[in-house]
Amino acid sequence: MTSRQFPIHSGFGAQATAREVLDGVDLHGKIAIVTGGYSGLGLETTRVLAGAGATVIVPARTPGKARNALAGIPRTELAALDLLNPASITAFAQGFIESGRPLHMLVNSAGIMAPPLVRDARGYESQFSANHLGHFQLASHLLPALRKANGARVVSVSSRGHQFGSVDFDDPHFVLREYDRWKAYGQSKTANALFALELDARGAEHGIRAFSAHPGRIMDTGLVRHLSFEDLRASGAIDEHGKVISNIHSKSIEQGAATLVWCAASAQLDSMGGVYCEDADIAEAVAADFAGGFGVKPWAADPEYAERLWLLSEELTGIPFRV
Repeated sequence: MTSRQFPIHSGFGAQATAREVLDGVDLHGKIAIVTGGYSGLGLETTRVLAGAGATVIVPARTPGKARNALAGIPRTELAALDLLNPASITAFAQGFIESGRPLHMLVNSAGIMAPPLVRDARGYESQFSANHLGHFQLASHLLPALRKANGARVVSVSSRGHQFGSVDFDDPHFVLREYDRWKAYGQSKTANALFALELDARGAEHGIRAFSAHPGRIMDTGLVRHLSFEDLRASGAIDEHGKVISNIHSKSIEQGAATLVWCAASAQLDSMGGVYCEDADIAEAVAADFAGGFGVKPWAADPEYAERLWLLSEELTGIPFRV
């Protein structure tokens, strides 16, 4: 078993597309679940995995709306799931487990970014709840199917936004501190990376390997729906006319999905896990004060933080996740 946080020089790069990184990969007989798999990066991930032969289950909060997006993509199935609703998560997972099928790939792609302060029914901040806790609960309930696969991968879609900060273990829901939507987003993306790190540590001996993935800077997705014109201008994403400003970090949806499907299915990662990936390669570990636009910061790759987050997540969801 090998886990290492430095590039393996995969031969791909920032401009590689999802189809390119899976060229020649045969996924017939494999089963995947892709949350958020009916729009943006998730839809491209669904399309490419299905195109390689996999059966892809796409859970959606509004399956009727998702049906149109998936029309024409073979081997896809729809089901209902709301990541902010624990009962909905349990119902979806139980339905899949009752089907008796193994689960070879779980891609946790659904997420929200920088909304105003919203809390779920438990009082939990929405980004931490949907982006992390919902997927934590989902994976815990799907564990029997992941083990049944005798070789499964879980991909936790993180972001360069993890650089905004670590998890505040004392106040993850902004009860004691003023809400900052970007700190909340960064916290949830750090949590995505730490979840993959700890899941891999616990699951490797059972054939479950986990990865976190940064897709890249992609503007053409629903993730930016909470950002105003002024927000996008301030971030340097668009110019004064609303035109997207391209730079070395900009990617198309096809390019953004590349790292997700590479983590989910590439043989280059066999016997590896617990690492943060970007540009269809394992990312470089960088210092906390590193100002470059790449790499994973220490707080998102710390085994002690990962274990602490796991225990906190068990407490907050009320679910003991014993791999």
